[in-house]
Amino acid sequence: MLRLFLKEHAAFMVFQAVLVAFIMILYWLDGFRNMDTAIYSFVISILLTSAFLGARCIKRYRYYRKISETPVSMEHMLQKEGRSPEQIQNDLYLHKLYKVYQYEVQALYAAQSRHLQFMNQWVHQMKTPISVIQLLLQNPDELDKNSVSEEIERLKASLDTVLMNARLDTFEQDMQIEKVNLQSLAREIITENKRLFISKQVYPVIEVDENFVAATDRKWMKFVLGQLITNAVKYTFEKDKKVYITASCHNSHMNLSISDEGIGIPSTDLARVTKAFFTGENGRKTAESTGMGLYIAKEVCERLGHELTIESAVGQGTTISILFSNQDTVS
Repeated sequence: MLRLFLKEHAAFMVFQAVLVAFIMILYWLDGFRNMDTAIYSFVISILLTSAFLGARCIKRYRYYRKISETPVSMEHMLQKEGRSPEQIQNDLYLHKLYKVYQYEVQALYAAQSRHLQFMNQWVHQMKTPISVIQLLLQNPDELDKNSVSEEIERLKASLDTVLMNARLDTFEQDMQIEKVNLQSLAREIITENKRLFISKQVYPVIEVDENFVAATDRKWMKFVLGQLITNAVKYTFEKDKKVYITASCHNSHMNLSISDEGIGIPSTDLARVTKAFFTGENGRKTAESTGMGLYIAKEVCERLGHELTIESAVGQGTTISILFSNQDTVS
């Protein structure tokens, strides 16, 4: 602690030594006509400087002891040992820094826990399609290719979800904004999921003007719309129902909606369906629900600057809308 104190005040002590030497030079140039006064001035300067440094050392002793000890925990920095305005301000700064540290640690811990929980849940759910494929292969009858293809599509969709969830942490590096034709994108997604539409006997209806384009990331938006459309189909349990993909534009604000005629979302679950791992009442009706699809969709829309809203009524269906602000209507 003493060494730290001397290092901090080395410049001050050098300044005092130079000042005393300057005074002695003045007496020397004056011929030392009053030697007693010169000696008195020298002694008084040394005593006053020593008294000042001693008092300052005593005042800062607890502070020096605090920063010299090896901390046993982060809470050690929260101890308020400062007495001078500088030390008090330094303590306040450390408290604010500690809050920033706590926020970052909690965010990292939450992200790590979310990834771990998602991976555990995903691995568990992947056992189902793999088991189905194994049973089909063991069947001595002719292999049902349609069933195998359906299970493979389920595996591919789950893999896409895992990859997108992992890329959320590096979203800014993976983002590329471009002009995306919404009608073309909707048709592409429906074509890729036509087997799901056929198996559920649900029919897509696209009501999107061919000139509607939006400034967004095509890859991420394709994933988001794919999640919304497949959810609309999966939660439509009655046959001969429809899924509507519509778009409208007003004052450069474009709104893309996916509406279904499915079971709807209970009002008690509506505010939580975009939370990670929340499956709700509807999620318990299907073993495929992970509670991550709408969460990732919401996260992606927020990071792209789009607004995602959900409206639903039990027994009447669900409408999920994405608002693209400040858009052009013609490509």
